[in-house]
Amino acid sequence: QVYLVESGGGLVQAGGSLRLSCSASGRSFSIDSMAWFRQAPGMEREFVASVSWSGITRINQDSVKGRFTVSRDNANKMLYIQMNNLKPEDTAVYYCTAVTSRELTTDQVMDASLYDYWGQGTQVTVSS
Repeated sequence: QVYLVESGGGLVQAGGSLRLSCSASGRSFSIDSMAWFRQAPGMEREFVASVSWSGITRINQDSVKGRFTVSRDNANKMLYIQMNNLKPEDTAVYYCTAVTSRELTTDQVMDASLYDYWGQGTQVTVSS
């Protein structure tokens, strides 16, 4: 079993920045791909960014291009996302997720159903 805990959310004005962290823990596991998804009220879960074990990153080009940066610390089992120039449209609960079976391909990273474990989320609220 893998347990994921997000932190770093909060209230920020438009144009501000936040960095979210995700800590993974458990027994006898290895994590392959990790990702951030977000879900706003009344909306479906949306892919934000991912990092493979080998360090390949993917960013949602339609919503966060040029503003968010994702990174990973394999030794400490941590996932981060640096969010700059935040907009009210970024307001959502941000979830950390991971797969342990294999690295997901470029075509698979955006599919939430392929991930094995999820955190409980951290709220990000961006005011105008």
